[in-house]
Amino acid sequence: MQAFAALIEDLDATTGSKRKVALIRAFLTSQPAADGAWALQLLIGQRRRRLITGRRLREILLSCSAMPDWLFAECHGQVGDSAETVALLWPQVQGKLTEPASACPATVREGIAAITNDTPLHWWMDTLLPSIASLDSAQQTAAMLRLWQHCDPSQHLLINKLLTGGFRIGVARGLVVQAIASGFDLEETVVLERLMAPQSPSAAWFTQLTVAATAPRTDRGAIPYPFFLASPLQLEALRDSPATDWWVEHKWDGIRGQLIRRASGVFLWSRGEELINTQFPELVTMAEHLPLNTVLDGEVICWPEQHPQPLQFSALQRRLGRQQVGRRLRLECPAAFVAYDLLEHEGEDLRSRPLHQRREQLQGLDRSAMEEPWRLRWSEADPLQSWNELEELRNRAVAAGAEGVMLKHRDSPYLSGRKRGHWWKHKRDPMALDAVLIYAQAGSGRRANLFTDYTFALWDRTAAEPEQHRLVTFAKAYSGLDNEEILELDRWIRRHTRERFGPARAVEPQQVFEIGFEGIQHSRRHKCGLAVRFPRILRWRRDRTAESADSLGQAMELVNSTTSPSPAD
Repeated sequence: MQAFAALIEDLDATTGSKRKVALIRAFLTSQPAADGAWALQLLIGQRRRRLITGRRLREILLSCSAMPDWLFAECHGQVGDSAETVALLWPQVQGKLTEPASACPATVREGIAAITNDTPLHWWMDTLLPSIASLDSAQQTAAMLRLWQHCDPSQHLLINKLLTGGFRIGVARGLVVQAIASGFDLEETVVLERLMAPQSPSAAWFTQLTVAATAPRTDRGAIPYPFFLASPLQLEALRDSPATDWWVEHKWDGIRGQLIRRASGVFLWSRGEELINTQFPELVTMAEHLPLNTVLDGEVICWPEQHPQPLQFSALQRRLGRQQVGRRLRLECPAAFVAYDLLEHEGEDLRSRPLHQRREQLQGLDRSAMEEPWRLRWSEADPLQSWNELEELRNRAVAAGAEGVMLKHRDSPYLSGRKRGHWWKHKRDPMALDAVLIYAQAGSGRRANLFTDYTFALWDRTAAEPEQHRLVTFAKAYSGLDNEEILELDRWIRRHTRERFGPARAVEPQQVFEIGFEGIQHSRRHKCGLAVRFPRILRWRRDRTAESADSLGQAMELVNSTTSPSPAD
């Protein structure tokens, strides 16, 4: 545990990517496999069960100290996180604690007493913390007080975060992959593939993850391949290459997926590594007629059989997250799979082959045995004739219901992750509205002490009198500002706070920002009656006053300029 705590402290104090990779590599290669497994789970942000809530930690501290509730609430309002607030307040209250009403169980008490700097991380995660979480309220209070008293206060925040499941550290998943690959002499592709498999924080799993790559890589069962991601287009970097070496295809507005046919069944995976068979049973049935050991990469989309264009994303959204999809929903939002790559065919891994060869094999797949062959569509890709026609092709794609185009080199292999140079995306220009900042909340990880999560509002100008016009919450955004702008806005927020709601602050409605988004639709879930996709800050509109910001009426004009099959739930 001490070694892991030191790693977290070093990572938090480091900004260089190479240094972070070196720190993680040194830790993973020097620790037992069981500790390495838990460290990886925590570093890559794997979801964990919450053992104790932040509210419960607050109750424990207050029950054995003279600190009033209002004072804790004031401190929490400044910090924004109960686990961190408890850790910061501990030095102030530790000498004034009252005895808990119940004694700590002997097994837990002895375990805490035996903690040293060399106590392994896996014992904390597998034994101590779960045992404390399983105690009744009185015994849990006694156990937590004993644990806080025994451990160095510098470790309290880490311990509290591990208990509440809120542990985060500013390390990108790609850096962790690099550290594993360089530390255990593996290709990054191999590491990514192994991380796609079901994960468990155990010594056996860590050993399987880091073992030398000697086994065949095509016998993968239900496990998908790591997705190859496109980068935003940098046209100037491509103009020196012949335009005819590149293919252009529509970028459909669905969800990325891999469709896998194995002896054990059919598996449909989203890019977020979520199995979505239950949401799209028609695609599973359709794929049962694919050749054995076939893997398709493509887009899951709602596209009726006779329609020249697919339905908007809002139709697809109605099916996501459901355990069952009824007959009516299947009819209203019929699912299709637009395949644009063939990763494996009859057990042969094709990813290293050029794209044009993979697509040739893809289009040769036999669909005659399928009851509904229209559900499997081929993505059309045409050679680019001239760089000057790219914008026209993008506009045509948008008119056809796509969100832009993909630009792919005809000889490109299928790589892992976001590797620049082979695949590029050229999406439609975002929609935009000027909105007023009304709420702010502190971020997480490295930005936990800065206000980086913002809520914006538009004017409701339906009332006849201007003084009756009001701001209505419209969207939240977390990205788009550079570091200098974040610091400047953070200082402004602290000076112009009107009201506090726990970690959130209501601010004076003065600052205007241009908010960009990919789509807008009706929604019964939101106060303004509208929902937007992928909102982000485009620029800080210092040239506009709050009174001149855009209205809900202007947002409705954007909705009316698009076609929506049905309102969102």
